[in-house]
Amino acid sequence: MAVKDPTAVERANLLNMAKLSIKGLIESALSFGRTLDSDYPPLQQFFVVMEHCLKHGLKVRKSFLSYNKTIWGPLELVEKLYPEAEEIAASVRDLPGLKTPLGRARAWLRLALMQKKMADYLRCLIIQRDLLSEFYEYHALMMEEEGAVIVGLLVGLNVIDANLCVKGEDLDSQVGVIDFSVYLKSDDDIGCKERNVQIAAILDQKNYVEELNRQLNTVSSLHARVDSLEKSNTKLIEELAIAKNNIIKLQEENHQLRSENTLILMKTQHHLEATKVDVEAELQTYKHSRQGLDEMYTEARRQLREEAQLRQDMENELVVQVSMKHEIELAMKLLEKDIHEKQDTLIGLRQQLDEVKAINVEMYQKLQVSEDAMKEKNEIISRLEDKTNQINATMKQLEQRLQQAEKAQMDAEAEDEKLKQEYVNKSESLQNEFSQKERQLLQLETDLKIEKEWRQTLEDDLQKEKETVSHLRAETQEIVNLKKEFLKLQEKNKQLKSICEEQEAALQELASKLSESKLKIEDIKEANKALQGQVWLKDKEATHCKLCEKEFSLSKRKHHCRNCGEIFCNACSDNELPLPSSPKPVRVCDSCHAILIQRCSSTVP
Repeated sequence: MAVKDPTAVERANLLNMAKLSIKGLIESALSFGRTLDSDYPPLQQFFVVMEHCLKHGLKVRKSFLSYNKTIWGPLELVEKLYPEAEEIAASVRDLPGLKTPLGRARAWLRLALMQKKMADYLRCLIIQRDLLSEFYEYHALMMEEEGAVIVGLLVGLNVIDANLCVKGEDLDSQVGVIDFSVYLKSDDDIGCKERNVQIAAILDQKNYVEELNRQLNTVSSLHARVDSLEKSNTKLIEELAIAKNNIIKLQEENHQLRSENTLILMKTQHHLEATKVDVEAELQTYKHSRQGLDEMYTEARRQLREEAQLRQDMENELVVQVSMKHEIELAMKLLEKDIHEKQDTLIGLRQQLDEVKAINVEMYQKLQVSEDAMKEKNEIISRLEDKTNQINATMKQLEQRLQQAEKAQMDAEAEDEKLKQEYVNKSESLQNEFSQKERQLLQLETDLKIEKEWRQTLEDDLQKEKETVSHLRAETQEIVNLKKEFLKLQEKNKQLKSICEEQEAALQELASKLSESKLKIEDIKEANKALQGQVWLKDKEATHCKLCEKEFSLSKRKHHCRNCGEIFCNACSDNELPLPSSPKPVRVCDSCHAILIQRCSSTVP
């Protein structure tokens, strides 16, 4: 026969006991009146069986004083998985008489039964098997299918109304022992089947009524929600009507404002047209009255503007040249400062180069010394290798002698005891010599290892020195590049100095020209002040030239000096002066050196 798994047998037994206890509790409750107290024996047996089912396969947890094995840990998880269980857990923790986790678990079971939600709570717990694996073994009843069956059986307990007093009951010290005599059948139980059928029918009717009440509660909640939605809908309709009325009022106001705007535009247009006609008439009269005077005034103003522009251009050029001179001076100062800084850096770099050269010489000397030491060490190593070879040869000879001695010992076993003693003494001496040679060999090997390590350190130092030499070569290359850049900067400095000298010469020339022009302007101003009281002659009165006293004609045109008022012919006014503002040279008066203008009309300026 196949050997059954003891855990499977335990699970089956617990499942059968749970079936019996739940069935007996329901039947007895129906016969008793369905409202049970805490002293009711089938109810107490039910809690004992549930406690055994929850304890099956429970992992042992270590604590400070002893090992702890309680069902309160998995039951405490229910409040995280099922939010409605938070009230039970809080009330269990607040009970004053409970001191142990087992007592809290028993109180939790009683409160869950009174709420008729024990099946729902345990179903949520069984679904989360990854969390249950922290508390139960893999073969526990709560981890297998039997746990789901027990949860399904617990749904039938919802027909029972339990009224349990948990506060004053001593749940910590109760002994959970199953009484099997309760579940044994008797003759009285067989006769009560008809009564149980009637009670079952009554309970079914009660469950139907409770289900109808639940559905009615849901329908009433839906009716309340529909009423609230209808109220909100009516409010929104009223608000929409108010908004439409406001929109209509705003549209009417908009139409009124647009009509008023069109009337205002028409009035302004008529007013603008009338004002335009008046302004055009006034402008024409003003133009006719001012036309003759404007021509003379514009000509004089144009010449004055040209001279002022010429003076302004000269002053602007002078300001620009002065600013350029200041910028060049600043640039020269900055270049001198940079040159001094670079000279300082070059001096520092030369010092660093000298130090690097000295370090290179020292390193080269150290390298030569290390190479000499390496040569000596190599010679010592070669000598040691020769010695080791000699020692190996002597070892081989000693081994040969030892073999010969052993052969002689085998041949001379039958000889006298005196010969045996001598042979033993000789072998001991040879062994001592052999051990001494081995010690020497080990010492030579250690010396050889030390020499090799020293040689490795010297090679590492040599590599580091080579790296420093390469770094110093790179620095010398950078110094050479800096020298080239310094030479380029010197050439740029020379070029800038030459440009600065040329600009200073140009500024001096401009300053001399400006001083001459200022002197001429001052002379012209003095002449103007002296001739302010004079008046131009009329064309009818000026008939002859002032210098040659010849009569004016078409070939001898009139030229008038605007400073002194004298009139000359074009033959006498031959003095011409070039101006940068005009492409042709202008004629100049002989007496005041002012610009002559050709007289074209008889009007007096």
